[in-house]
Amino acid sequence: MKSLTEIQPLFDNVLIKPLNAEQKTTSGIVLPDSAKEKPQQGEVMAVGPGGTDEKGKQISMVLKVGDIVLYKKWGGNEIKVGNEEWIILEQKDIMAKVRK
Repeated sequence: MKSLTEIQPLFDNVLIKPLNAEQKTTSGIVLPDSAKEKPQQGEVMAVGPGGTDEKGKQISMVLKVGDIVLYKKWGGNEIKVGNEEWIILEQKDIMAKVRK
């Protein structure tokens, strides 16, 4: 697999590095890997140039590298970059930016 610097999403796709899932419950119980929820929050690592919708209207990108976002739980495609798992998804599958 290519390095992260060589991966450039096309159209309105976004490359996300998922943030780690919770290791413990609020009451302090440590969760095994099989019980952890799939993360829905991640950092934008690369964005495509934009695209067009079905009517030919330009879709501009509202995200930039470094944004922390919330995305649909089962959206996108998982890929491996080195030993890490990443997600490529369409901008429309991102529900919100998290303010820092």
